[in-house]
Formats: sequence, structure tokens, C-alpha cells
Amino acid sequence: MPVIVETLNSLSEQDRGDLAKIYADAPDWLLAPYASAAELVTCGLAEGQLVVGRFNDRLLGAALLLRGEPHWRLSHLCVRKVTRRRGVARRLIEESARLARESGRSLHLAAPLDHLESQALAAHLHLPLENL
Repeated sequence: MPVIVETLNSLSEQDRGDLAKIYADAPDWLLAPYASAAELVTCGLAEGQLVVGRFNDRLLGAALLLRGEPHWRLSHLCVRKVTRRRGVARRLIEESARLARESGRSLHLAAPLDHLESQALAAHLHLPLENL
């Protein structure tokens, strides 16, 4: 499945609906420090940090990508429940890592340190895990 990764600068109504569906099942810890998924999306868009995975003009996954010093940080990664386990998160991470490398930076994954799934993902992809 060819998932196209892009940084969003604006949202169509379809994108808004897709992002609502992506974050609809997100646990509270994933949204923190934002009060809601809408706030996360609004802030991420305003700061140029909202990266998404798109397939057939539909958004399937999203995350925030902070392009900082000395490394880039990918956080708030979520994939729409009906499309999980199909490589969308991996594609978002791999493309973010590629862009970071092209900028002379490494990529870190940010999630709660006690979250086992995030630990496994970071270890599998050989990425440092930072506390969210």
C-alpha cells in the first residue's frame, strides 16, 4: 500500500474528518498535553509540525514532527483504527527519519517510557525513545 507522507499546511474538510477519525480512539496519554485531538491538530498545523500518511486521498495516520536541535522528534503518532497493522506508522516513521537524515539530524520517537508498544516499535526501528 503506497502511503504518501506529507506535512500539512492547510486542511480540507475531508482532511478534518479523517483526522477526527484517526484520533477518535486515541488514549488520553497520546493527546497530552493537548486538551483534545482538535487542539493537537490545530497547534500542529499552525506550527508546521503535522505530518500525515495519505492513501487514495484519505488520511490514515498522523503525528507531530518537531524539527529541532540536536535531533528531530516524532510524537503523537496515531493510525486510524481500521487501518492499523498495515505499515502506516512504519511509513510515517521511516519517511520522517529519512528527512531528518537529509537535514543532518537523527529522529527520536516520543512516547511514555512505560508504554510497551512504543518501546517495541522504537527498538524494532532502532530509534531512541524519549519520554512524552
